Amino acid sequence: MSSWTEQDIPDQQGRVAIVTGANTGLGFETARMLAARGAAVVLAVRDVEKGERAAARIAGDVTVQALDLTSLDSIRSAAADLRASYPRIDLLINNAGVMGIPERKTADGYEMQFGTNHLGHWTLTALLMPALLKADAPRIVTVTSTAHHMGRTVNPKNPHLEGSYGAWKAYGQSKFANFQFGLGLDRKLKQAGAPVESLIAHPGLSNTELQAVSVQETEGGRSQRFFHSLAGSQGMSPAYGALSQLRAATDPNAKGGQFYGPKWVNSGRPVRKPIFRRVGNRGVNRLWEVSERETGVPMDLNGAGAEPAVA
Repeated sequence: MSSWTEQDIPDQQGRVAIVTGANTGLGFETARMLAARGAAVVLAVRDVEKGERAAARIAGDVTVQALDLTSLDSIRSAAADLRASYPRIDLLINNAGVMGIPERKTADGYEMQFGTNHLGHWTLTALLMPALLKADAPRIVTVTSTAHHMGRTVNPKNPHLEGSYGAWKAYGQSKFANFQFGLGLDRKLKQAGAPVESLIAHPGLSNTELQAVSVQETEGGRSQRFFHSLAGSQGMSPAYGALSQLRAATDPNAKGGQFYGPKWVNSGRPVRKPIFRRVGNRGVNRLWEVSERETGVPMDLNGAGAEPAVA
């Protein structure tokens, strides 16, 4: 396909989609376009009031679910609510994230960027897996970034970078974890004979609130101000930036284990991207080891309908 736009999103009637971080930016546009195609869309957001305001701007079947990815208790509660309301989930878009912030901890003591961007989505995905396994052609899309190129595989002895924290070092680690998680999960789903497909996407340089929040969190740090300015002057609109994850989620020709992003690295129409960084079994298994140990939540890919164990 020479071009892929909002009009190419196929009919989603009868499908249930969960989108994290959907009250603004890429998540909002993803939710809006899925709802426009008939999906029942859940805005999974930390700030319910903002989520309700966002939902009011979207035409279609849209609900709001409280979800704070920095808290295991919140994730467990949200997952229980979602499984009760939707025994079958067709799409899970792991979109929410934080970027380039000072060293902080989540409610459970995790480094904030790794804890939010990866461990929070790990836990949500694991707890929703029974509902995903029941769906017809379900997909999970995890949003990474070009920053995954500067990230390293998590160190099991120091996953939270204690004593060696850097804002962009931590962000790179979290985005490479998203990259490894999405591709590694598809590999493990295939090995388990599960019907779920896992893909990854990156939005390129998009002019969203992520950069503005990063500037606020760092009180205007130099690198954060630079990226905020660049996104404002050269970044794609959130609606255009969201097309990569929407293509990964809905294009009938997309397959598990594939990577979608803008054609020209950080801008352009959404295309399938080559995977330059090798995702070997050793790195994936290390990420699985750390994720299960830190959260206490295993990724059970076999027990459709079974309640995932939690710590």
